[in-house]
Amino acid sequence: MQDAPVHLVIESGIARLTLNRPKALNALNSALFTELARMLDDLEGQADLRAVLITGEGEKAFVAGADIAEMRDKTPDEAHAFARQALTTIKRLERLPVPVVALVNGFCLGGGCELALACDWAVASDNAVFGQPEVLLGVIPGFGGTQRLPRRIGPAMALDLITTGRKIDAQEALRIGLVNQVMSQAELEQYAETLAKQLNVNGPKAVRSAKQAVHDGMDQDLDSALALETSLFALGFAGSEQKEGMAAFLEKRKPNF
Repeated sequence: MQDAPVHLVIESGIARLTLNRPKALNALNSALFTELARMLDDLEGQADLRAVLITGEGEKAFVAGADIAEMRDKTPDEAHAFARQALTTIKRLERLPVPVVALVNGFCLGGGCELALACDWAVASDNAVFGQPEVLLGVIPGFGGTQRLPRRIGPAMALDLITTGRKIDAQEALRIGLVNQVMSQAELEQYAETLAKQLNVNGPKAVRSAKQAVHDGMDQDLDSALALETSLFALGFAGSEQKEGMAAFLEKRKPNF
C-alpha cells in the first residue's frame, strides 16, 4: 500500500521500515504510530531476523518532528494519551532483540530525534540536521528525549540542546556521539547491504545476547551486570552456534550460521 504511513520490507534477514509521510516531512502522528505498532507485531515474531533499519521516505527528512497540526488543539489528557502511544511504540522498537539502526536522511528533529535515540545506533547522511526544538513551541520533549538524550551524549550537552532548541549538523552530531557515522546520501542507501554482510558472518544468537547484555546491564549495578554477562556467555555454549563458530575458526573457514 503506497499510501500507508509506514512501509516494511524484509530481505536477507534485514527489515527496513520506511516512514512514509514525505509531504509532511514524515511527521509523527497517531496513524503512523498505529501502523508502526502493527509492523512491530510482525517483526517481533521473526525468528530469523538479523537487524532492523528505520528511515524516512525521501531525502529531505528522517522525521521533522511530531505532527504540530494534530497536536495543536489537544487537551492535557489528549496530549498525555498521544505521548503514551508514542512511548509505548518506540519502546517496542527499542526492545527488539536484534540491532535497530536509524538511517537519518535530512531533518531529524523533535520526535524524530527521539525515535533515532531509541535505536541502537544511528548513521546519518551529510545533510542531516538534529535537534530537540520543543521549547520553541512552549513544551518539552515528550517521546523520551529528556531521558534518552542525556544517556546518549551526557546531561550537559543534552540540556544544551533541549533548553536552547538549537539545531546541529551531522558533523557535530558525530562529534558528540549522537550518531556513529556520517556518509553521503548514496552511501546511506547502500548501508543495508553493508550491514547485512557484516551480520551474516556473526552468530545470530550471539548478536541477540550481546544486545540483551548491553541493554539490561545498563539498568543494573556493575556487579549485577557482570553476572548477567557471565550467564549469557555461558548460555552461548548450550547450542550449535558456538560449536560451529569455534570449529570454523580452528579449521580456518567461514562459519555456517
